[in-house]
This record gives sequence, C-alpha cells and structure tokens, in this order.
Amino acid sequence: MSKVFKAISDATRREILSLLSKGDMTAGEIADKFNMSKPSISKHLDILREAELVTSEKKGQFVIYSINTTVLQQVLGGFLDLINGGKNDES
Repeated sequence: MSKVFKAISDATRREILSLLSKGDMTAGEIADKFNMSKPSISKHLDILREAELVTSEKKGQFVIYSINTTVLQQVLGGFLDLINGGKNDES
C-alpha cells in the first residue's frame, strides 16, 4: 500500500491517472499533455507501474498505458478499513 500512496502523492502522477481514467494512451500522448521532458514523464509512468496503478502493453513501436482500477479499489478499501479501525459497516 505504501508504493501506491507514494505514487499518488505527486500531482503529475495524479494528473496522469486522471488522463488514463478517460481512456488508454501512449506514452507520447501522455507526455504531450505536460510541459516536461519525455524522460521525466517516463519516470512518473515507471513509478505508477511499480505501484501497479497502471499497466503497459507494447504494440509495435508504441507503449499503451491503461489505468488499473482494481488496485485503486483495493487500496481505497484497505484505507477505509484503517480509518474505521477494522470495523465493517455490515453489522
């Protein structure tokens, strides 16, 4: 869970996730949305991939990135469990 929180602690990475929530994108399409170098965006994508928040698939010369909502749901559920002290609302 700490990798996920580290990944989403950065505004650029949160914006990347927001972009990907609207649909899959290539690394180049993502980089075009930011005023920073492609290697910097690549580093952000690596961190998101390590946290399993995004998946990537090579198609020809392009890498297509997708958001992994399953991990987000698991982390949010775990976080809510922490806040509730492990109590389940289905009593």
